Order: sequence, then structure tokens, then C-alpha cells
Amino acid sequence: MTAPWAFRSPLADGIERFLTYKRALGRRYDTEEKQLRLFDRFLVQQALTSLEQITPDLLAGFLAARPRSRPRSYNQLLGVLRRLFDWLVSQELLPQSPLQACPRRATAQRIPYLFDAAHARRLLDLAGGLPDGPRARFRGPTYRTIFAMLYGLGLRVGEVSRLRCADVDLERNVLVVRGTKFGKSRLVPFGPRMAALLRHYMQLRGSESCSPDTPVFSFTRRGAVHPGTISQTFHQLVPRLGLVVPGGVAPPRLHDLRHAFAVGTLLRWYRSGIDPAGRLFHLATFLGHVNPSSTAVYLTITPELLQEASRRFEHLAAPAPAEVPS
Repeated sequence: MTAPWAFRSPLADGIERFLTYKRALGRRYDTEEKQLRLFDRFLVQQALTSLEQITPDLLAGFLAARPRSRPRSYNQLLGVLRRLFDWLVSQELLPQSPLQACPRRATAQRIPYLFDAAHARRLLDLAGGLPDGPRARFRGPTYRTIFAMLYGLGLRVGEVSRLRCADVDLERNVLVVRGTKFGKSRLVPFGPRMAALLRHYMQLRGSESCSPDTPVFSFTRRGAVHPGTISQTFHQLVPRLGLVVPGGVAPPRLHDLRHAFAVGTLLRWYRSGIDPAGRLFHLATFLGHVNPSSTAVYLTITPELLQEASRRFEHLAAPAPAEVPS
């Protein structure tokens, strides 16, 4: 494995201290670190000798050298640089931020494809029928269980990939999800059907060792099934589902299973007479979000949600029955 680029520009110490600060707050910052390593490499290539040489034009050149076709991707990279320089200024390591670039305006928000229960069941059936490979024993049951957890529990694909045998408690029907996107761990309870599926899968692997640190989903001794491999398998199965993608909706992707879980939960609350606003914090906790505003991104407005929300409004706005004079 190639060793990561060592920070060596005039900004190296500041970048390392910034990453240490962010991780002390519980952030993983893995993706951001990779972007900052690219930035540091760019500064080295420019043969800089002092921080004063980091100018707005130089930063604009770096952003131009890392083309991003989607505004969201560009703004994410820009945001990493902005947080870095703002922190450096706050620590008095720089007198002012040299970053002057503005974020790009997102002209159209991506509308995700929402899997309904029928299509999700079809996906699980197709996954369950996948044949074993030369180095992939129990390939069908493995992907069936993985996709069921993504759709039925709203987990991130990386969270499923990182599960270890010790994280699956079939006595209490709960998962321990460790090392999440924000560096936190959480407990994720599951119902009897998910418990039966997990128990069947674990029994299927039965004769194979399952020590506490053994990955739950693994085909080789090299480690867990990689999230990228899970995504590739998903995209291989999608054409066989016969999905009709409405106009303005992006093609299905693996993360849409998590999205469907969030929207489905909200819809069930509406239909059960539960006020979603009062439960949004619960959903955010279940999904592993820092705050409910992050969860709101998943709550795509669908015709079903609009209908249920309209019914709730009509019920709340209905005039009280007039009193009959005695």
C-alpha cells in the first residue's frame, strides 16, 4: 500500500494542527484530509517558501486544477479550504484568510429515486439468487442481508461494511454501529424479521470462525466486503429490477436505500397519527446524524407524504363543533 503524502509545504504544521483539532471534536475528517494532502502537494509544486505567498490567485489556481462538474462537489472542496483558513486566522497563524472564491450556485437539486417496498423485495430476491464465486462463498445470502440492512435500518454502506461479529447482539436485537461518519458510535435496534434474517445468515456461516473482531460480511481473509464492491453489485442488479425513473429524478444509487428508509419512516408516522416534527430528533439519532437539520435532507416530498400532511393539516385546522345552546 502506498504511504500517504506527508505534509511538507509551508502550511504543513497548520494543516496537521487543524486536523488534530477537528478530530478532537469527534470528526473523522478522512475525506477532508485527502483533499488537504492534495492542496499541500499543490503548494509544494509551486515551490512556496512562506505563508505570505499563498494568495487569492494561487488558491483560485488550485481550485481550477481540481475541476468539479457539480456545484455541490466544488463547494465541498471550497468549504474545506475555508474552514482551514478561518481556523488558522482564529489561531493567529495567519493575519487574514487569502481565500476569496465564492461558492457556486446549485441550479438544480438532485431528486433521489425512492425505492418502494415491492422494488426493495425484488432487489433482495435478486441479491439472494447471486451465485457463489471462486472466492465468494455465500455471495447471495451476504448481499441479500446487506441490502436488507441498508433499506430496513437506514444504515450507511460503510457502517454495514465495518460491522464485526461482536457488534451483532441477537439476544437483545441490537447492533453496535462504530466509527460512523461523525466519529460516533450508536445502538441500532431491529425487529423480529431483521433478527430472523441476521440469525439465519450468522448460522449459515456457522462452521466458519466468528471471533469478536471478525467482519460480519467478508468473502476472504483480507477483511470486510468493501463499500465500493457492494455499490458495484447493487448497480449490476438495478437494470434487472425494471424500474421506471420519473423525469427529473436521478438514476438509482445505493444511498437511495437509506433515503427510502427515512421517507418511509416519516410516512408511517403520518399514517399512525404521530406528529413527525416531534419525532424528527429520534430519527436523526437512529440515522446517526448530529442534528435533525441533517436528517431533513432525506425527507423528499412525495405524493404520499403530501397527501398525509394535507390530511393532518385539515384535521388540525377543522373548526371546533359549535356548542348547542341549552
